[in-house]
Amino acid sequence: MLSLLTRIAEGKTIAEVWATATGHFARLGFARVNYGFTLFRGPRSAVGDPDDALFLTTCDPAYAQFYFRNGFYSKTPAFRWTLNNVGACTWSWVRTAFLEGRLSPEEAETVRQNLAMGIVAGITVSFPESSTRAKGAMGLIADPGLDPPTVDRIFAEKRDEIMTLAHVMHLRLTHLPFPTARRPLTQRQREALEWVADGKTTQDVALLMDISPAMVEKHLRLAREALSVDTTAQAVAKAALMNLIFIPDPESPPELAAAR
Repeated sequence: MLSLLTRIAEGKTIAEVWATATGHFARLGFARVNYGFTLFRGPRSAVGDPDDALFLTTCDPAYAQFYFRNGFYSKTPAFRWTLNNVGACTWSWVRTAFLEGRLSPEEAETVRQNLAMGIVAGITVSFPESSTRAKGAMGLIADPGLDPPTVDRIFAEKRDEIMTLAHVMHLRLTHLPFPTARRPLTQRQREALEWVADGKTTQDVALLMDISPAMVEKHLRLAREALSVDTTAQAVAKAALMNLIFIPDPESPPELAAAR
């Protein structure tokens, strides 16, 4: 276990960290894992703009599209539990609440849809965050044949192992360059933002990058568009929050595609 945690802590890409952690979850009976993290939630949205959030899954592409892009996750009782709690729980309470008619119609419908897809048991982890706008959570979907009582027994026996692995994975993921559905920053856009973050003017940046001031403005404009912000100051702040600038070795698009 210590060797596993070390590999995760030293992982250089999201794909590497994700594959290492989920491989171990699979050995515990949870080959299907969903993970989400946002830095930009607000009072009107639990995740902010979905295009700014990180969603990772080991599920098949069709289910991933259904679960994340169609907003199914936000209607589930387990997701709503994460908004008001920190820690972990199995889904036994969801099953009990469903059978007793204590879920909202919307929540009950998500349970029925999951049951139709063979999803009957699992574990939800809600991570503590240092920012009021950040939130991360993970769902472990039990393998076929594992019912809620069995998952309860697995969690009772392996709770410390599961939670330690989940927390180390989450902490490492949040310190790596943050891939989103938006267009990635180019190396020159990142460089321009880094010089602005250091307090340099457009003329300074032009000299440092050996390009014209007009080209600097173009790089900054494209960076603002890629980050979906209005000002360069917002672009610098957002890029810094998402670990997209001042990084030694940014991830390449193929690695991001493999992780997402």
